[in-house]
Amino acid sequence: MAKSNEFTEKLLQQELITDPQMQSIRQYEALGIFSLHNELRFLLYLAVLLFTSGVGIIIYENIDSIGHIAILAFLFALTGVGFYFCFKKAKGFDKDEVLFESPVYDYIVLLCTILSCIFIGYLQVQYKVFGFGLSSLACSLIAFFCAYYFDNKSALSIAITGLATFIGITVTPKTLLENEIYSNPTLTYYGLVLGILLILWTEYSNKIALKKHFQLVFLTFAQHLIGICCIAGMLDIYWPIFTILLAASTYYFYKTSYEIHSAFLFVFTLLYGYIGFNILIFKIVASLDLYDISGLLIILTPMYFIGSIFGFIKLIKNFNREKA
Repeated sequence: MAKSNEFTEKLLQQELITDPQMQSIRQYEALGIFSLHNELRFLLYLAVLLFTSGVGIIIYENIDSIGHIAILAFLFALTGVGFYFCFKKAKGFDKDEVLFESPVYDYIVLLCTILSCIFIGYLQVQYKVFGFGLSSLACSLIAFFCAYYFDNKSALSIAITGLATFIGITVTPKTLLENEIYSNPTLTYYGLVLGILLILWTEYSNKIALKKHFQLVFLTFAQHLIGICCIAGMLDIYWPIFTILLAASTYYFYKTSYEIHSAFLFVFTLLYGYIGFNILIFKIVASLDLYDISGLLIILTPMYFIGSIFGFIKLIKNFNREKA
């Protein structure tokens, strides 16, 4: 409330609002009315997840009695009905942001996208229709279409995830614990290329004004792909190249986070840059063979980490101050 009053005062000082308008704003804020918009959207999202999870459980527990053809027919019919209502209510493709009259249809689009992926995955597992890896690509293409035609960011996230799966990257807690991406240099290169392509597509989309509000979604995936792959590459023999790439990406995301005022990008930029910097310091110390001053280094290490924490907090405060 205090921040809102301060903002209103600035508007009055800049003569963007009049004194009666300011009094009206204060009277409205004094009513204490709040919006349930975010809560309702969360419940809708949760409903989609629970519904698709329930469909999966029912299929799994009754697969012998129902039959594969019946399951596929049910999924196809359910997806078709959902898409029918989505196309009926959609305003059509546009390069700018387009919203449904009701946000409920955004979640129907998400539901249909997930059901389409389930249908294709089930078809692939049982009948091997698409061949190796092509099922992920097919899911990704459908999700990209849904994302751009219906202007749905959740479908876009599914599309990029499917694209990463197509090239062999599955970033889950299990794969991270098993060190999959770090033990497979090929995945490191593929992930790095995909991250760079996502950045290039984002810059091109901004240039032609194509769904510019998708920028943060693309950049979030690109940042994590490039950050994780560069850190994995710094543990390999070609670490100098990946060090340069990580430094370049850190600069890019640092600059971009200020341009689009994204605290999320800014925090992970600092995190990946900090991890990479520490790996570089460790490699330099190891290559110089500084065993004579190892005791001094051990003493300075706690001070270094404490200083890093203070520096991290200060940078975030400065970012929030400039953002405001």
